[in-house]
Amino acid sequence: MNRRDLLKLIGATPLLSATGLAAEPSDPLTTNADQDAYRLVIYGATPGGVACAVRAAREGLKVLLVSAHVHLGGMFSSGLGIMDTLYNGSRAPIYDEFRQSIYDWYRLKYGTDSVQYQNAGPGISKTKYEAHVAEQLINSLLSAEPNINILKGYYPTAAEKNGRKIGSVVFKAMDGPATKTIRGNLFADCSYEADLAVIAGVSCRMGRESKQEFNERYAGVIYTEDVKPGEGTYNLGKEETSIASTLNLFRYEHTSTIVFMPESTGEADPAIQAFNLRAIITNNPGNRVLPVKPANYDAAYFAKEYTHKADKVALSRPNSKSSMNYPKIVGLQNKYVEGNWEQRSKIIQQFKDELLGLLYFRQNDPSLDPAIREHWRKYGLAKDEFVDNDHLPYELYVRESRRIKGRKVFTQNDAQLLKGLSRAPVHPDSIGVTEWFLDSHACTGKRVTGSKAEGEVMLKSETVPGQIPLATLFPQEFDNMMVPVCLSATHIGWGAIRLEPVWMNVGEVAAYAAVETLARKISIHQIDTERFIYQLASKRFMLTFFNDMEGRESANWYPAVQYLGTKGFFGTYEALPQKKLTRKLAERWAEHLQAWNRKTDWDANNQAMMSLKAEEAGGDLVTAGEFASLVERSLRLTGQVKSLQQKLALKNNVHVTRGDAARLIFEAISIPLSKRTM
Repeated sequence: MNRRDLLKLIGATPLLSATGLAAEPSDPLTTNADQDAYRLVIYGATPGGVACAVRAAREGLKVLLVSAHVHLGGMFSSGLGIMDTLYNGSRAPIYDEFRQSIYDWYRLKYGTDSVQYQNAGPGISKTKYEAHVAEQLINSLLSAEPNINILKGYYPTAAEKNGRKIGSVVFKAMDGPATKTIRGNLFADCSYEADLAVIAGVSCRMGRESKQEFNERYAGVIYTEDVKPGEGTYNLGKEETSIASTLNLFRYEHTSTIVFMPESTGEADPAIQAFNLRAIITNNPGNRVLPVKPANYDAAYFAKEYTHKADKVALSRPNSKSSMNYPKIVGLQNKYVEGNWEQRSKIIQQFKDELLGLLYFRQNDPSLDPAIREHWRKYGLAKDEFVDNDHLPYELYVRESRRIKGRKVFTQNDAQLLKGLSRAPVHPDSIGVTEWFLDSHACTGKRVTGSKAEGEVMLKSETVPGQIPLATLFPQEFDNMMVPVCLSATHIGWGAIRLEPVWMNVGEVAAYAAVETLARKISIHQIDTERFIYQLASKRFMLTFFNDMEGRESANWYPAVQYLGTKGFFGTYEALPQKKLTRKLAERWAEHLQAWNRKTDWDANNQAMMSLKAEEAGGDLVTAGEFASLVERSLRLTGQVKSLQQKLALKNNVHVTRGDAARLIFEAISIPLSKRTM
């Protein structure tokens, strides 16, 4: 089966038909005749919101997608220009489908051998695209779903609540006095600012936690510099950098962040990381708009604030374009998040003025070296981007805003090695993977001698892939609301989450959670996570990062390995599905199953530690028949596991592989799971 056929398959199969877990919905997922009432109301047409809407609609829900902006797609349509991910494999069905649509668009328009198609990045993790192309593809994805209604140019102003449930939300027009009251069974805040969550009364974090609150080494007020591992005052354990350097991920230049002491107090601080516009520039004379001198231009300011060096510009996006990652105005980020839309609009204009002023300064100021001016006159704003907005992005790049106080919290420690394991902590309710390095851009403009701006942290060498718990999406206050974008995390933990590929994954999972909730007539936090995670694995979501998964997502063992990775069957980032199973590890897995089935002394991380020790012990091999007997006794399924062994065509006297053993466990587990009740 090729990748495209696989995507079609996993995009079309209903969640509730997962192997062994078929269940008839207690409430048919029909549309509501009332045009102002929806099964799922989503605020925020970010990539996460789009993925949530598309999946929910495909599963039969009547969906309303509300956007404060007229242009949909969030940062995909506002200049980001790249998939910020270090992993090149499949992640989640809608994300995979959208990413493939980018490649297809450039291939069909320009040809397989074209520069444009090659610059889109087929075969590498960092897919690249033009903003107007991404917006076109987002619109196509949404318009293909008749169950999706879209309301553009509206934002939430009030919520009607009945105990622990939201009944309706009042949305106000961005321009003018018009309002709309929308009723819904479920609500999802997929905005970058968590505005719906705040209006509803959800408790949120804003700013940086102290180092002590969650035992996070890099939390709070912090001053850093970057050095290569083993140099300078480098004082982190070698194990972290050793494992991180061997992972099948895109690697930036290996650096490690060193904390300056005693200036780094680790105290809590209200400042979050800085924002900027992601303007698109080009050197194509036929598609280039040179900036004119902006109003209130102050050459002295730019001479003081910005270096005179001619920055390198890599036009690596299709059609000779680049997405600028500066200028950053440190100090406006909190005001933007906490302000109303009138105040936010003024702040966005400040960023536009700064960007245009900087470009004009570098192209024209007589104090600069003529070579610098000549260099920058080659570049201008792309004429075919943001054509109704003076060729500047529609949205500010909100790297961080509020983060809800959910039922679980993702912290720095969830993306670093757990003592006793060769991987990050295991979460049995994992719904997706983080693989970006823990990072934060500057939070304040303060510096100490030799440091970066205060708050800047780039843990490129020490971060390892983590798992995102389902409960991070659920506010503590409500039973019919999810927050897939501004989910529950600390400031430092947020650095590994805050990427569009992760949000598309999480947004799609939220849609499946909505389907499960409505079908079973339960509160969102009452979802049976054991069944739900099993179903996600059956849909081939990446729930666990393994070093040997990329390109093998269609393998028959893939769902099993992903699921067991959330239960502590693996203590490293190596699944080794084709390796023969040793007797020691087989017995350990059987003991693990027994504990899981009885729910006695069962802890995923402790189980993973014991599995790691058994794996390291080696030993003789076990046959499929012997392993089936072990599984049968562990789950008390007399005769049934042997039947599954035959169904999977695992020969009795042949040494079983780890992948096939995982398949057998996965099939066997479906039997007790299917008997579970709410």
